Order: sequence, then C-alpha cells, then structure tokens
Amino acid sequence: MSEEASMEQNSAGEKSGMKRRLFVRTTLGAAGLAYAGALGYPVYRYLAAPVEQAEREAAVTEAVLKDAQKLPPGTALMFRFGARPAMLIHHRDGAWTAFDAVCTHLGCTVRFEPERRRIHCACHGGVYDPKTGANLAGPPPRPLRAYRVKVVEEAVVVSRV
Repeated sequence: MSEEASMEQNSAGEKSGMKRRLFVRTTLGAAGLAYAGALGYPVYRYLAAPVEQAEREAAVTEAVLKDAQKLPPGTALMFRFGARPAMLIHHRDGAWTAFDAVCTHLGCTVRFEPERRRIHCACHGGVYDPKTGANLAGPPPRPLRAYRVKVVEEAVVVSRV
C-alpha cells in the first residue's frame, strides 16, 4: 500500500471517528438534558403549587348558597369556597357563622357536631368553637378562618372578612 493511500484511509477513519464522537456527545447531552428536565419539572411544580393555590383562593371572594336560609337551626351545611371546603352553621339561637372547614393542624376536614356544640377534627382530636372558630383543644395551632355571612331573601352569601 502506498503512503498516500494509507494517509487517505487514516484521514477517512479520523473523519468517521469524529462523526461518532459528535454523535455520542450529542446523544449523551440530550439524555442529560432529558434527565435534568425529568428531575426539575416535579421540583418546579412543587414550588409553584402554593403560589397557584393562593391565586385561585384569592380569586374567589364570595359564595352564594341558594336556599341555605332554609337550613334548620342547630345544623351545618358543607360547601366549597373556591377550592377549599367550608361550613355554614345555623345556630339554635338563630345566628349564622361560616368557617373554613380545614383543620389548622394538618389540613384534615373538620365537621360540626351539634349535640356537643363544637367543631371537631377527627384526625388528631382538634376542637374548635362553633361561634368564633377559636381553637379550644387538641393540637390545632390557630383558629379556623372565619367568613362573613349575610342572609338575603333567596340565599345566604358567604364572603371573605
């Protein structure tokens, strides 16, 4: 084999070797980017979720509960206030109160117990006052969020305080 032919073959081999290296680098780079994206997206969603939740909650300022004024005294009505559960309580003395129905301890849904005159969280035994929403017993660190209640002719309007 002549020296020129040998140099041409080496140069062609080097060119195909460079093409392979470029292909491997590109493939590994793309795989790395895909892996970083697969790890980064859940982290982004986790960090962005509280902001989106707060925006959704802030967008809802009132809930109109049709025919809720017919609720018998001593009972409660669970409803959605935006994305969160809430409760409207018609007390035996005729007063109305409304609260966020999410326990301030770990986020369980609370319920009204009229026979014991309390709002109770069954998850860890939290107890709230049904008139004020104040935390009375158990682990809840804060009172329930209270809403303003207005009884009108055809409905009960619950709004942010």
